[in-house]
Amino acid sequence: MRPTPSDVHVDAALTDVSVAFLQAQSNFVFPRVFPRVQVSKQSDKFFVFDRGSFNRDEAAVRGPGTEAALADYSLTTDTYFADVLALKQRVPYQTVANADPAIDPEAAAAEVIMNKMLIKQERDFASTFMTTLVWGTDVTGDSSGSVGAGETTYWSDYTNSDPIQDVEEGIDTILGATGMKPNKLVLGREVYSQLRNHPDVIDRIKASGGVGPNSPAVIMLQAMAQILDLDEVLVSNAVYNSAIEGATESSSFVVGKNALLVHSPDAPGLMVPAAGYTFSWSQYTGVTNPMGVATSRYDRPELKSVEVEAEMAYDMKLVSSDLGYFFSTIVE
Repeated sequence: MRPTPSDVHVDAALTDVSVAFLQAQSNFVFPRVFPRVQVSKQSDKFFVFDRGSFNRDEAAVRGPGTEAALADYSLTTDTYFADVLALKQRVPYQTVANADPAIDPEAAAAEVIMNKMLIKQERDFASTFMTTLVWGTDVTGDSSGSVGAGETTYWSDYTNSDPIQDVEEGIDTILGATGMKPNKLVLGREVYSQLRNHPDVIDRIKASGGVGPNSPAVIMLQAMAQILDLDEVLVSNAVYNSAIEGATESSSFVVGKNALLVHSPDAPGLMVPAAGYTFSWSQYTGVTNPMGVATSRYDRPELKSVEVEAEMAYDMKLVSSDLGYFFSTIVE
């Protein structure tokens, strides 16, 4: 009898292919919106200058032999507290010894834990900053014809909405109240998907020369920032599964159908205005990378296992509510 294909081949794991669902670091916006301040103590104070003191016109005519007009400013303090968060995965020696060449259990554990730590920070960013009753102005999306005070037409309504004008109003509001021009627009993925196809946006980009053939997604964001008179447009693509282990997956975008216009510097510094900061306890974690996550590996011989652990310590802190303008549920 002629051998069959199954007689001459025994199924085994491929050594050059496996399937995992680790999110790209570019999915996460939390390290790119507000600067990370490296701090040596878990809690401390920082100075806050009174903005009104800087924006008063107090210069006066000086008469012969008289003193100059006197200017002053007021100063307060605010505080931060960096919570320590940790997560680990235990890898038994038996698992390592029995693993096929396509699987490195320790490396896989490190990747999975890092992915979860990034999701945690993105969710903290969303709950702290991408929500109502936080910023100086909240604008909510609504259907055309029923828009009231504090509302605007859904940006997904391509006939009646004017997202460029809405953003310009946000810029004028922040600039007029603080003297600081907002420079970043943070979009949830669902908002970006609608905005990038909005006729008004497309027409403006066409008028500016288009997005070009190379890296169109990146160039689209650059073109969008240019027509909105901003430094950056950032998109959160991060996804979170809210189901417990073993239950049916229930994944959704972390940031949701929201957008945030803010003034944020490239780096922290003395007397530097910012809408928010992330205070990272680097003296404890020993890391200064943009993600703020430290990883370690140690043996647990009493458990015949290796443990791979990740740890981070931070406080995502609102610094100036007037430097933000929030669009809530801005698309249907």
